[in-house]
Amino acid sequence: MLHAKKELLLHVCCAPCATSVFEALANDFRITAFFYNPNIQPYAEYHKRREQVELLCRRLHIKLILPEYDEDCWVEHTAGYKHAPEGGKRCGICFEIRLARTVSAAQDMGITTVATTLSVSPHKDVRTINEIGSRASGATSNIIFLERDFKKNDGYRKSCELSRTYGLYRQNYCGCQYSLPTMSPHGSKRQ
Repeated sequence: MLHAKKELLLHVCCAPCATSVFEALANDFRITAFFYNPNIQPYAEYHKRREQVELLCRRLHIKLILPEYDEDCWVEHTAGYKHAPEGGKRCGICFEIRLARTVSAAQDMGITTVATTLSVSPHKDVRTINEIGSRASGATSNIIFLERDFKKNDGYRKSCELSRTYGLYRQNYCGCQYSLPTMSPHGSKRQ
């Protein structure tokens, strides 16, 4: 007997990260992707990443929600942390902004389970992501944050392979202006 799949609102940071996460969740959930990333700068980069998510969701027949690009919100909340190290306080604030908005959208849509693709990245601390997601969902009475480390079971490697299979653009920085690769004196990119 087939079990009814539960609805899940999945915060998607980018198409490459979403590939293996979609695959990991597809058997148990009816996924709606939620691309809310006001941290991605410049706008041309945001647009490119959004287009890739749209392409992937169309290809996999996954419903996609595209809320407004609210760069001002992100800048306002992270302004005092311009020089914070990658993975520090600024990143935590960034996760809070995106996951709180995802939980709010899920509540508006009547979806009771949320998750994020952020934990597939080897550059992101899964404990921080899960704590923030659980705290954001805990502010409501009916939303559950699905705590997962999507890096496990070769999730990151699978995301790289699936990205190549689908011909997806893979960015070389997290997204915010403070994580943009800079040029070394010899002209090569460094992070």
